[in-house]
Amino acid sequence: MLASDEAVFVQAFSKIGLIPDSGGTFFLPRLVGMARTNAMYLLDEKITADKAVEIGLIYKAVPHEELSDEAKSLAKKLATMPTKGFGLYKKALNQTFENDLEQQLSLEATLQSEAGRTEDYKEGVQAFMEKRKPNYRGR
Repeated sequence: MLASDEAVFVQAFSKIGLIPDSGGTFFLPRLVGMARTNAMYLLDEKITADKAVEIGLIYKAVPHEELSDEAKSLAKKLATMPTKGFGLYKKALNQTFENDLEQQLSLEATLQSEAGRTEDYKEGVQAFMEKRKPNYRGR
């Protein structure tokens, strides 16, 4: 998600006659597309942090000396948000490439119904009505 602006991403397997592993042939094409994946693997193409942001490989590149602080800040922000809903969102997102539109809409309806019964949803609505910041608890 985050990387130092000094980071470089490379698929070096072709240099030693191996193929990408640890899900590399699954995840990389879904993140950057087939053409970029092929270039990264077959041509041993190095991707800078800025290019990685541009092609969707990572979310954000930050100055190297700010990486730790930025990561902590992002983690703190996410921890104060409706994490139960985030978990349900991830369930839907993780199935998006396996489902057709009808299946995905059905899954969304099921998960939205579940999200609507969480304490976090109730807190979010209550906070909105009271014009205050919500206090989510991941329930």
